[in-house]
Amino acid sequence: MADEIGKMTQRCKIAAGLFWADYAVLGAQIKDLEAAGVDWLHIEVRDGKYMDFGMPRGGFDIIEATCASTSLQVEAQLQMVRPTFDVFDQLKELGVSLISLPIETTGEMIFQQITYIKEKLDLKVGVWAWQGVPTTAFEQFLHPYVDIIEYESRAPFWVKPQPGKSPHTMDPIMVRTIRRLHDMIVDAGMEGQIELMEDGGLNAGNVAEFIAAGMTVGEFSSPLLKGPGGKLKPGTGDIAAAVHNLAAAMDAASAEHRTAGGRLRS
Repeated sequence: MADEIGKMTQRCKIAAGLFWADYAVLGAQIKDLEAAGVDWLHIEVRDGKYMDFGMPRGGFDIIEATCASTSLQVEAQLQMVRPTFDVFDQLKELGVSLISLPIETTGEMIFQQITYIKEKLDLKVGVWAWQGVPTTAFEQFLHPYVDIIEYESRAPFWVKPQPGKSPHTMDPIMVRTIRRLHDMIVDAGMEGQIELMEDGGLNAGNVAEFIAAGMTVGEFSSPLLKGPGGKLKPGTGDIAAAVHNLAAAMDAASAEHRTAGGRLRS
């Protein structure tokens, strides 16, 4: 049973990223992910300008197809330069449940946009940033309108990804950063209200240390949709096996480090 965004439980949640989806069989892969028990779907929405990526990704057609293929909540993580209110309106119409804004490139209107998404569109809203952005940049977003804070590990895009592995590099500082963000949330009195996500480079082998640091949800794409032979095929049981393997590691760590009420054990 999938847990909703912002509803804290003992379980650390799985946000299934569609970056490595096979778009020829997107709907079938989504159905396999949902049946296997992921909590929500995470789509990176690029405008072709962000980070000098020359090619848009995760466009409205992909979002429309995703929302039509699942009953799960869908997150649009915006990788855009100065996203507009019109973009938010269109995402609402397509059926997303959560819009996450990039701290670095949203601009001076970011809190007005948070307010618009929350009050006018009645959607959940998050903020996110890449590794290297100081944790203090999140201080202004420890606010009741914000449902999730996301921090993403670095990715050397100039290196060809290896089969079955994430393109992200996981530096030890990432665990400490997640702990600092968790402590900031606690100090603001918002543990149990604001989700904390680590994005990129997570797998069954390292996820426990992030859960111990206070992560409430992890974003995973490569571990759920890629294998040594390439992208996993729907209907084979491979996607379900990948989800169950990851969930087993996460559930064990959650039982050790998180309370039944969804807080980090002291």
